Amino acid sequence: MSKLRNRNTSSRDFALKSNVAEFNVIFHPYVTEKVMNLMENENKLEFIVRRNAKKNEIKKEVEKTFEVKVKSVNTRIKADGKHAIVKLGKGYSAEELGMRIGVF
Repeated sequence: MSKLRNRNTSSRDFALKSNVAEFNVIFHPYVTEKVMNLMENENKLEFIVRRNAKKNEIKKEVEKTFEVKVKSVNTRIKADGKHAIVKLGKGYSAEELGMRIGVF
């Protein structure tokens, strides 16, 4: 019986951990000269995200964390991790958000 109890506990713990992991998608903003141009000209920001993060998870976390509306998310995988380029919706400024999160 103790084996069954341990199995149930561990699966429950895993479920709790996986729910928490859903909202730990974004690691940090990625800032280069090219990204700065994207912020000014195309209203986009770039973040390093969890490698197994899906676009809809990234979108939800950006909207919840920074209280903005996301129009689209593009991703690419590079040697230094997974990058997400997030385009903000109308009425929201990538430059303003960049100032709030300390990009400038």
